[in-house]
Amino acid sequence: MHNSIEKLIQIEKLVKSKKESLNLPKQPRIIAVSKTFKLENILPLIEHGHLDYGENKVKEAIDKWSEIKLKKPDIKLHLIGRLQTNKVKFAVKLFDYIHSVDNEKLAKKIADEQEKQKKKIKLFIQVNIGEEIQKSGLNQKELENFYFYCQKLNLDVIGLMCLPPNNVNPVPFFKELKKLNDYLQLSDLSMGMSSDFIEAVENHSTFLRIGSNIFGQRS
Repeated sequence: MHNSIEKLIQIEKLVKSKKESLNLPKQPRIIAVSKTFKLENILPLIEHGHLDYGENKVKEAIDKWSEIKLKKPDIKLHLIGRLQTNKVKFAVKLFDYIHSVDNEKLAKKIADEQEKQKKKIKLFIQVNIGEEIQKSGLNQKELENFYFYCQKLNLDVIGLMCLPPNNVNPVPFFKELKKLNDYLQLSDLSMGMSSDFIEAVENHSTFLRIGSNIFGQRS
């Protein structure tokens, strides 16, 4: 069995056991973050039957996934990196989820493009939970108004996403995002990566973005 499959199975067991011990309502989905990895590294997981994959860049994703998505339409692609408005038409065509919606111009562009392509994708609003200057995401104070703006555009916002500050305990940030998510009555949460996915599950994350723990370190 390929190394990445063994690692994925191990993670699935940990997540399932945590979900059951806490009696959580939803089984969290594991997004195998395949950004920067070549197709030959990802194929074993695809053949194993894993369905959720995460990419950071639209161009890289088009090159890597266009053909596979035609052959295996069950695969769900998640854009987890920043999306520029000039790439929206390509993103809407290829991806099933976008985890990084954080401004009105981008939201409007996605709404227009969905209308043109007659395709609706699932969206997460990215919140800058640590209020870090260098990170994308909405300020918490702007969140409610922005969410209502997305509703007016008839966008399918299913939850919130965050990237907590590096090298600090992520739990307070996960708790804060969960509180905001509950306030807006959204069904999903995109939080937790290789280093903190168990803590994310404990705080009701439903989408875990795990890369290096599955594929190994990026070169």
